[in-house]
Amino acid sequence: MRNKRRQERFALSRFALPVTAIYGALATLAAGVIEQELWLQTTALFAATIMMVFMNNRYSLIRVYSRMVSCSYLVLMTMATFLFPSIHGAIIEVAFIAACMFLFNAYQNPHGAGAVFYAFAMIGISSIFFVQILYYVPILWFILATNILALSTRTIAASIIGLIIPYWFVAGYYASTGNMQAFIDHFCDLAKFGKLFDYSMINNHQAVTFIFIAILGITGTIHFLRNSYNDKIKTRMLYESFIAFEIATIVFTILQPQHFDFLLRILIISTAVLIGHFITLTHTWITNIAFHLLIVITLLITAYNLWMPSLTF
Repeated sequence: MRNKRRQERFALSRFALPVTAIYGALATLAAGVIEQELWLQTTALFAATIMMVFMNNRYSLIRVYSRMVSCSYLVLMTMATFLFPSIHGAIIEVAFIAACMFLFNAYQNPHGAGAVFYAFAMIGISSIFFVQILYYVPILWFILATNILALSTRTIAASIIGLIIPYWFVAGYYASTGNMQAFIDHFCDLAKFGKLFDYSMINNHQAVTFIFIAILGITGTIHFLRNSYNDKIKTRMLYESFIAFEIATIVFTILQPQHFDFLLRILIISTAVLIGHFITLTHTWITNIAFHLLIVITLLITAYNLWMPSLTF
């Protein structure tokens, strides 16, 4: 019987998530959760982590027992400490994970209008705070047809109604306050494109974090595509959905970096799934070295994002 490398032992350990949760709690404390009173944001972060656990279990994203999907998500989110203050961003990350789970519930069910409705309702809620997330709707429809295998007139109608439902309440609020112009302007933002490749608003912390997370996502994508034959057909379909999100989000961020903070959250969700698969299901000495290297780089970037800004004062 071969000796398991540290990478494999950690990936398969039942203590991986509790240890990571303690690390996440310490990282959020170091980021100033108490001083800035970021209680809702922190609650959303750990709620999203639990949702990633549930999604991994419910859809068997990794074919062996592992908590690497949720651990990767929590570590990457706490690494991007500059995202913490945004409550709108916290809502979007929770809603996007929920949208994925509802959408996956419709797998191979053209009559699964209820699941599709809730999935797109989550996107509709997200769009209240970040209207550009509606650009993902065509991608979701494509995934619904090619990966979820549930495209039908019923599910298309359910998706449209789901997107509209949140705005019935929003429109009522604006109508009651006599400020319908703000409601119209919200959708007009969809037609407003910033200057392409304008990175003047991206600082070094954001750039370093994005590049590292994108590299992790690409690494996980290549690994999965090379080894997907080992997974069940349904698992392949779901991972291809995350790969689509990964590619679309990287391209979107590169083209329109003014939406960086919102897009990075979506990128972290898809990257966590892909790199979690890589960490758990690779066992060579090279990947063991890569695993340790990833930990070191993650800790260094986390420290950089936590403490480097204080040196400017």
